[in-house]
Amino acid sequence: MRLLWAPWRMTYVADPDAQECIFCAKPEQNADEENHILYRREAVFVMLNAYPYSNGHLMVAPYRHVGDLGDLSPEEMGGLWEEARACVALLKRTVNPHGFNVGMNLGRTAGAGFAGHLHLHVVPRWEGDTNFMPVLADTRVLAEALADTYARLKAALGDEP
Repeated sequence: MRLLWAPWRMTYVADPDAQECIFCAKPEQNADEENHILYRREAVFVMLNAYPYSNGHLMVAPYRHVGDLGDLSPEEMGGLWEEARACVALLKRTVNPHGFNVGMNLGRTAGAGFAGHLHLHVVPRWEGDTNFMPVLADTRVLAEALADTYARLKAALGDEP
């Protein structure tokens, strides 16, 4: 049996409750490129997922730490969906996917890594993008480095946001 060495994942999987909330901490650091924050709006921001399901996996989150969908303000709710639409358009013109998964994992049981701070996933998909690696090895194969994806998407935004 072969092993894939990924020691950087230990802080993510060891004790998720001990982690600081990335959706609160990263926007406050004002290091958008380093934190892969693609752009900001008034009520929400868009960032790349550090552990993506596929290249271009984006997340839209409100700045406010809120875990319940019913607690979102109208501005936050509208911002989530408006930016989800903008993310789909951006990904269509930059990475040319065949489809998308768009949605939320609400609560730890539903798979939320940061259950206290909801966020919307926008995941580009391609025909045949699932192969034996996720099924047999619980491993995803990504064709492009996260920093390269960030640079490509940022360049495609131009003067937009």
